[in-house]
Amino acid sequence: MKSLFNRLAGVVIVAAVLYSCASIGRPEGGAIDETPPRFVGSTPLPGALNNSRKKITIEFDEFIKLDKPGEKIVISPPQVQQPEIKSNGKKIVITLKDTLKPNTTYSIDFSDAVQDNNEGNPLPDFGFTFSTGSVIDSMAVSGTVLNAFNLEPVKGMLVGMHSNLADSAFTTLPFERVGRTDSRGRFTIRGVAPGEYRIYGLQDADQNFYYSQPTEVIAFEDSLIIPSMDQRMRFDTLWKDSLTIDTIMEKMYTHYSPDDVILRCFKELALSQRLIKSERPEPRKFSFYFSAPADSLPLLKGLNFDETDAFIVEKPTGRIDTLQYWIRDSLIYKMDTLKMSLTYLYTDTLNQLVPRTDTLKLVSKLRPKSEKELEKEREKKEKELEKAKKKAEKEGKEYVEPTVFLPVDVYAPGTMDIYDYISLTFTEPLASVADSTVHLKQKIDSLWRDVPFDFIPDSLNLMRYNVYADWEPGESYTFEVDSTAFQGIYGLFTDKVKKEFKVKKPEEYGQIFFDVSGADSLAFVDLLDAQDKVVRTVPVVNGRADFYFLNPGKYSARLINDRNGNGVWDTGKYEDKRQPEEVYYYYQVLELKANFDLTQSWNIHDRPLDQQKPGELKKQNQMKTRKEKSE
Repeated sequence: MKSLFNRLAGVVIVAAVLYSCASIGRPEGGAIDETPPRFVGSTPLPGALNNSRKKITIEFDEFIKLDKPGEKIVISPPQVQQPEIKSNGKKIVITLKDTLKPNTTYSIDFSDAVQDNNEGNPLPDFGFTFSTGSVIDSMAVSGTVLNAFNLEPVKGMLVGMHSNLADSAFTTLPFERVGRTDSRGRFTIRGVAPGEYRIYGLQDADQNFYYSQPTEVIAFEDSLIIPSMDQRMRFDTLWKDSLTIDTIMEKMYTHYSPDDVILRCFKELALSQRLIKSERPEPRKFSFYFSAPADSLPLLKGLNFDETDAFIVEKPTGRIDTLQYWIRDSLIYKMDTLKMSLTYLYTDTLNQLVPRTDTLKLVSKLRPKSEKELEKEREKKEKELEKAKKKAEKEGKEYVEPTVFLPVDVYAPGTMDIYDYISLTFTEPLASVADSTVHLKQKIDSLWRDVPFDFIPDSLNLMRYNVYADWEPGESYTFEVDSTAFQGIYGLFTDKVKKEFKVKKPEEYGQIFFDVSGADSLAFVDLLDAQDKVVRTVPVVNGRADFYFLNPGKYSARLINDRNGNGVWDTGKYEDKRQPEEVYYYYQVLELKANFDLTQSWNIHDRPLDQQKPGELKKQNQMKTRKEKSE
């Protein structure tokens, strides 16, 4: 019995040991590790001089991992051949593939890529520096990159510097020193030597560290950058408790300038003219897509059809970079393949616009139906017709075949804004319009009376017509269109239309008035909603931007210095050293209530650009809020 007991006890002990080995985890109730990794040593040493090693090993006090090293780790000078960066246990090993430059300071900025292996606690703003010469260049340049159009901080933008002050350096030479922006658009370029520099921003699509493709987003500063540093004092406060100060300590630190560089990034307009695509999405329509707008329509000649008066040309965006051709003639659109020549302006290798002619064959993407499919459709329609006739006969009615009408979308909301208008949008261009069949009536003393209105085609949409009238606040109206008032180019007529609505009263609205100072003589203001979308636009006149009849809600505003007076924001061009048109945000979101007027003084230069856009409008903040809610 004693031997049996000893054997059972041994089994229990072994089982317990095996269970404890298999149950790897934090003991219940243990504190969560919130401490980031701590640097303990490296080869070469930090700040090493006359270093010739291309392999750098950095050691920490715990097991670590690297978070998005390709995005977060930046090496200066930039490496043409991608370095090898690996984490191994408690170490990071970096192997540089480029030849080390003589008498050069190398800086490796890890941002917050270094994290402990278990909890993911990041080591913030970690950097490593060494020099191949006898001096460490220790100055730094910092700033912010913003989207030039909406002042949104730009994440992941490469920012570089050149001591070569020639304009061509940005387009022909790799950067000498680089940094990368974080989620706030902030960047720091370290290891900078004394001197004069030009600074640039670049979304480096081909990773050659200079501006080589017109599709790359760029930024440049007009003024020279002259780094400097000075000693400053800061005060650190130690507290006994949340209310009582224990000690105020004075500490000297080195401040590096400039630390407030603002770069406004933009993409240049694609001015290279070429035909991107041609397609025939359906038998009655084909489209051409060009890379840039042109001043004139291309010349089209049919090779297996007569193009004379054969089309209606639609320009959906109001520009001549996207063209849609509606085919009038059924003999043409029933053809399987349309052969044509298209002559248009094309940008050649010398960047000159020259005529070019392409021969095209356009086949409809909609497959023609086979005879078998058509026969099935006919049989189905005959069965449906017979069923409808029997139903009408059973109900004692005479069967009338339903009429197929031209579809039309009528915009006439039941509650009409004072400034709004009625729109009719058709599914195809119109062949005829009977203005006399359109009626607008106002209810006056219980009677409906005709009121004057303007019925005109939309300036941007070929298939839209608008109805404008001077609405009487608080009054009721009816909008009617007689049957067969409009005919499409393929023969269908519209059905009758009737819409009733009531116009809002002035007291249901609010007004916002901006007293603007600091703007150019040509400027306009975009009123924005809480999602940073344009609600309305007005020019700045005599220092005023006034917005009437606004629905209650949250609003902000954006001012654009319209240098060329074309009424839209224009991007920049590096070759001409032309910055994008300046954009300024009103610094807060306004909450407007019904029957209230708000008058706001707005000096567009009263705060730096990176502090103008309200936080709740920034996309980074909105994304963070959505992420927090989802968690």
